Amino acid sequence: MKRALAPVGLLLLAACSGGSDDAQPAPTDIPKAVADQAAAPVVESEYGTPVRDRVATIGLLNKRNNLTQDLVMKPGESRRVGNVIVRLASCERTLPWESPPETGAFVQVFIEERASADQALQWRKVFSGWLFKNSPSLNVVEHPVYDVWVKDCAMKFPGEEEDPAAAAAASSAAKPSGSATPAPTPKPSASASPTPSPSAAAPAPSVAL
Repeated sequence: MKRALAPVGLLLLAACSGGSDDAQPAPTDIPKAVADQAAAPVVESEYGTPVRDRVATIGLLNKRNNLTQDLVMKPGESRRVGNVIVRLASCERTLPWESPPETGAFVQVFIEERASADQALQWRKVFSGWLFKNSPSLNVVEHPVYDVWVKDCAMKFPGEEEDPAAAAAASSAAKPSGSATPAPTPKPSASASPTPSPSAAAPAPSVAL
């Protein structure tokens, strides 16, 4: 009996060890088919942080398992999560004095999938354009499995670190002297004695004939 059970036990152990080898992490390398595709052109702005120094936060949702990830990326960077790749071209934020405030990012989304049931897996670009944080309906990633949106664009504009109240006080104090309003002439008070008129002065002496 002992000799008959020994091979069965070895087979069970081998099956368990083989199952652990199959659990592989999701691939993170960028395939050549996606890397060779031309990236979106980047337009450098004359205001704020240079494009290469900005940092965007992109949200990625897998609708199958309801898992959300935040991808912190710099312009020109691509990030792969399983069979989806998100490439960031640029991100922007409205100027401090513009209203309403808005944050946007130009992204490209690639997904490895089958165009039909009888075709092999291949990488396909499903989205390329601007995504806006406060206006998500203007441009959306239409895919049955994945959803991508912009959450933040870390950048600064000159003077943004100053206090708006202090800047307003400094501008009002720097007015030119010619625009100052002249001070009004003070009115005499009622208690002051009036100046005597010539008729109220002392009479002139009479001249003897």
